[in-house]
Parts: sequence; structure tokens; C-alpha cells
Amino acid sequence: MEKAQKVLVVGASGGTGRATIDALLKRGHRVTAFSRHAESLEIDSDRVSLHNGDATNPDDVDRAVAGHDAVIITLGITENPIRVRLFGAAKTPNDVRSAGTRTVIAAMQKHGVRRLVVQSSYGVGETRGGLRWLDRMFFGLLLKPQIADTEVQELEVRESGVDWVLAQPVHLTDDESREMPFASAEGQVRDWKISRKGVAEFLAFAAQAPEYVGQSVALSGAGA
Repeated sequence: MEKAQKVLVVGASGGTGRATIDALLKRGHRVTAFSRHAESLEIDSDRVSLHNGDATNPDDVDRAVAGHDAVIITLGITENPIRVRLFGAAKTPNDVRSAGTRTVIAAMQKHGVRRLVVQSSYGVGETRGGLRWLDRMFFGLLLKPQIADTEVQELEVRESGVDWVLAQPVHLTDDESREMPFASAEGQVRDWKISRKGVAEFLAFAAQAPEYVGQSVALSGAGA
């Protein structure tokens, strides 16, 4: 049985962030859900605290990070990728991943919080060479600025000095499966689709387990 901890989820109102809250609760943890609109989350649990704030605002993040055992970051841009590529994001800073992660790391260092788990993307950093040709084209045409920001985000994490884990899921789906994904620190992939809820199970696991500290972990469907 895991030791109950207090875990901050940054980007809690997104699909993976919301699923991560449920995964943490299932493991017995207390959760602070941090988002610009955290009050919109409907969660019936006395082990969840809602914290409105901007991940790129140092004061907001500093207040949220204090007193936690671990932080999970699931920041991203949820707007239409074509619109974002052509005009930039309308509601979210284009560099939300790197800027938000940088702010969180600074607060963690200040308050002595050691464990950081960050949702990145397969095809970034160490797994860049593992992309299929169609994925490379998709990244280049539609997601190039977002992928570039994710590259910066990963660099911030690697240089942070905290006990970090980078989770790199393949194509995300809204399937209901909460099956723990196939996790590979060598960048191996089985099934090229994975549910957000499955990713959330890994993020919750990595918030405490020692297995993947200091590693970039490819997450894919468990397959056959």
C-alpha cells in the first residue's frame, strides 16, 4: 500500500489532469487541483482542494506548491491545433508548457518539494527519432511551435535538480480504459494509441514510485 501523500496537479482541468486527480484519489492521496478555472471541476471528495491560479504567475504557483510532497504537470493547449498553428492560442500562452514548468520548478526549489512528474509527448527529446513518418509530418505542419515549447519544457525539467520523471505518451484518446500503459525508458512503443485515463494511472504511480526517477518514459497502449 502506498503512503498517502499530498500531490499538486497543475493543469487539473484538462482531460489528463482531471483523470490524474481520480487516479491519485484511488491511491489514497490528497490532491490540490490547480487551474485557471479550478472551481469548475465537479469532484465529490473531501481529499481534493481546488486552487484557482495561473501556472505562469509566480505568486499563484508559490502559494499552491507550498506544503506538497509531489507535483504533477499536465499543462497544454486544448484549442484547435490548426487555429493555434495559424494564429496562435487565444486563451492560453503559447509557451504555457515551458513557462509554467519553469515557474513550478522555482517554487519547488524554494519549498523543498522533490518529486516532479511532467506529461510531455512522444517524439520530443530522446524519442524524437522514434516517430513514424506521418507523425513527423503532423508535428512539422501543425504542432511545430507547440513541440518546440515542449522541447524547452523538457530541458527545464532535466536541469531542475529535483527528482523528475518525464512521461511521453503517444496519441491520446478519450477511451474509458484505465489500464496501466506500457512504459519504456528505452522509447519502445507497442500500441500507438493510449487513453488519457491510462496516462493518468502512470502519472499517479510515478508521483511516488522510485523506478523512473531521472528518466524519460515512453507511454503506449499495452497491446497484446
